[in-house]
Amino acid sequence: MTFSPSTSLKLPGPDNIQRYELSNGITILNLVNPSCESVYITGQIRAGGQSDPVEKLGLADFTASMLMRGTNRFNFQQIHDQLESVGASMNFDASMKNTWFSARALNEDLPLIIQLAAECLQFPTFPENYIERLRGQLLTSLEIREQSTAEMASLRFDQLLFQNHPYGNPQDGFIDTIKRITRDDLQEFHHAYYSPLNMIIAVAGKVETQQVVDLIHAHFGSWSVPARTVESKLPVPPLTHTVREHVEIEEKYQTDIICGCYAPARIAEDFLTIYLGNNILGQFGMMGRIGEKVRSQSGLAYYAASSLNCWEDCGIWEIVAGVNPSFVDETIQLIIDEIRHFVEEPVSEEELRDSQSHLIGRLSLSLESNAGLANALMNIEQFGLGLDYYQRYPGLIQSITADDILEKSKKYLDPEKLIIVSAGTSMKGKVA
Repeated sequence: MTFSPSTSLKLPGPDNIQRYELSNGITILNLVNPSCESVYITGQIRAGGQSDPVEKLGLADFTASMLMRGTNRFNFQQIHDQLESVGASMNFDASMKNTWFSARALNEDLPLIIQLAAECLQFPTFPENYIERLRGQLLTSLEIREQSTAEMASLRFDQLLFQNHPYGNPQDGFIDTIKRITRDDLQEFHHAYYSPLNMIIAVAGKVETQQVVDLIHAHFGSWSVPARTVESKLPVPPLTHTVREHVEIEEKYQTDIICGCYAPARIAEDFLTIYLGNNILGQFGMMGRIGEKVRSQSGLAYYAASSLNCWEDCGIWEIVAGVNPSFVDETIQLIIDEIRHFVEEPVSEEELRDSQSHLIGRLSLSLESNAGLANALMNIEQFGLGLDYYQRYPGLIQSITADDILEKSKKYLDPEKLIIVSAGTSMKGKVA
């Protein structure tokens, strides 16, 4: 069976991905998409929330959000005027491990967006007036977060699963930590962690690789700031028993539930098997088995599904549901029962075939845009999957059996060892 994102573009692979390394540590990947007159660029540097001081959580996110507020050459208005004048867009964001940037424009405007990205990453000025404006916005968003049942459940879930570990900290910080961040902190974080070493830039569009390499070399090639060492793989605390907590948020008509455990790292051999298993458990169709059991059959939840979030060193397997506060305990018990069933009996052949077809077909759709292609290139490089990964992917998915899913799922899902958090109006009872 052959899958292609379009009639004019093959799946990304060694025959159409060009990879180039600059001497200062930047890796460039380019895929020429001749059917599209636009270009999409995405990149990452090793500067993320795991490096935040505990008393100033949210520093990496604050720093990334300040990058477009002014540079040595351009002020805030000039940066946005240049982008607006050509209909281009650019964005910077921080995750737990990295700071990301992305931009899209017509292919003729690639020189502009690479220049602006280089300016923002290398020469931000952190103007005081914009620091205070942004601080106000961040504090407002954190106040809103405190009233969100879904976000507060997620926050507490991470804290319980990753106790005394950076992954247990919110990357957007807390109200008191954001208040402590100064301009000196932003400058110091930028100086310490923004570096071309291990930086990745991926480009997709109707632009030739030589042009991409020449432009990146011209604007990034002289950047040689040494990076502070960042531990890429951090040990996580073991999960030995079920932990159950409720976060009280008064006067809420919905309670959000998160139930989960560790998942394999993205680079682990188990990942694709668990990825396929999760699709069956809580995503395919009307949110998989979880959605069918909790929402469709029992009518207890507004929504119910499962998801994976995986990094280089570990991952999270979550099951979430939004329910009326009076149905919390019953919903949690149904989820636990479905987990137990999932790790005791193999999935059916029909479920397996349907999910395999779904995931393979979804790959094709995800590669229809330049953004999808560039993100695929980033995924290949970030996790060391190999340039032929997406060409091998359909075969890898089709080779997974029901017994494989059962065997691998047992390694991670244990109905007796879960973190279970609910957030909302107080409950009358709790699941033991």
